[in-house]
Amino acid sequence: MSMNRRFGPELRRLRLEARMSLTEFSAALNYDKGHLSKVERGERSASPELARRCDAFLGANGELQRLVRVGTSDAGETPTSPDPWSVGRRAVLAAGTGSLIDLGLRLGNDASPVAAPLLPSLRAQFEQLRKLGQSTAPKVLLALLETQTRMVAGLATHTSPATRSPVFLLASRFAEFTGWMAQEAGDTRAALGWTTEAVELARAGGDPHLVSYAHVRHALVTLYGGDAAGTVALARRAQNGGLPPRIRGLAAQREAQGHALAGDEPECLRSLDKARRLLAHGDALNSTEPVIGTTHVTDPAAMVTGWCLYDLGRPKAATEVLDRECRRLPPHALRTRTRYGFRRALAHAASGEVEHACAIAAELLEMMPVVPSATVNSDIRRLTRELSRFRNSRSVRDLQPTLARVASPVHD
Repeated sequence: MSMNRRFGPELRRLRLEARMSLTEFSAALNYDKGHLSKVERGERSASPELARRCDAFLGANGELQRLVRVGTSDAGETPTSPDPWSVGRRAVLAAGTGSLIDLGLRLGNDASPVAAPLLPSLRAQFEQLRKLGQSTAPKVLLALLETQTRMVAGLATHTSPATRSPVFLLASRFAEFTGWMAQEAGDTRAALGWTTEAVELARAGGDPHLVSYAHVRHALVTLYGGDAAGTVALARRAQNGGLPPRIRGLAAQREAQGHALAGDEPECLRSLDKARRLLAHGDALNSTEPVIGTTHVTDPAAMVTGWCLYDLGRPKAATEVLDRECRRLPPHALRTRTRYGFRRALAHAASGEVEHACAIAAELLEMMPVVPSATVNSDIRRLTRELSRFRNSRSVRDLQPTLARVASPVHD
């Protein structure tokens, strides 16, 4: 018996065990009664969104989600190998460490006296590029980021020993951000490759911690690929006691998202509590290096809690958290606002607040041509599916053409 055919009978068994009629159940989930009836009879497949909702409402501890086939990734290119370090240097857009060192040698001894005074300026450049990433298409920035990474790493290879370490560390941050922009552009392989380069540059600068943060970055790729178990496993590798609290906190957040995707609410909430404690340390604020992770979300643990509540099938609770936290985002942070804003719209739509969900989405869709995103598109596609259940709504009909156009693969 296929997974979809097993899903229907199991859903019906759990519903009857909860002593709910199909009418009561459909009203509680904001789902059409006829659709649910066909799902129970095995005539229609259950979407991951429906499975999550049923799981949470019936207290099935992720069992219903496990009966739904996992589709292909919604965001960008699926990695051809589960090993994140399988991307060779030649596959990293000709930016392997060897070529970086060659560039540094070509700069000659003149690099040594200028690297130290240039460092504050280069750091300011990095912060400006990161800010620009909030309001610019990722592919527009990629060429510039690749060049800057090579240039800064080249300076580090041939500068004085006293300056070399911080320059290498800054180069690693350029490489890590380049990886994020590659992922936003839908190129998973380049994203993982640039993250690997960031690790090598950080090691050259004497920082062993970025290798652990690389697991957190890779876990974001598996999260958007729908791989809950892989996300949890990678996030746990970045949480040993010798790491800075911020890296462990960001890793705990990612682990929580993996547990939420799997429908494991107790483990998700435990990881969120851990993330909240660790991120309260504020160790990143005392560093001269750029802050790792988001700089635009006031309370990352709270925002991720809202994110997870939706995946756990608790959309109403998610709306309360996401409404509050999205109001705190700075106006210029367009990429961050779209990322969490569409998750907020999803939660409102799943709660049956269709008009409000459409109003939120309409405002965000105006931003998407400015900051196209392969990862945000995965939530836009989910929103399209969620709203398709309400075709009689005029707001939904008005929004559908724009949703369909923006949800297509990123071409910028």
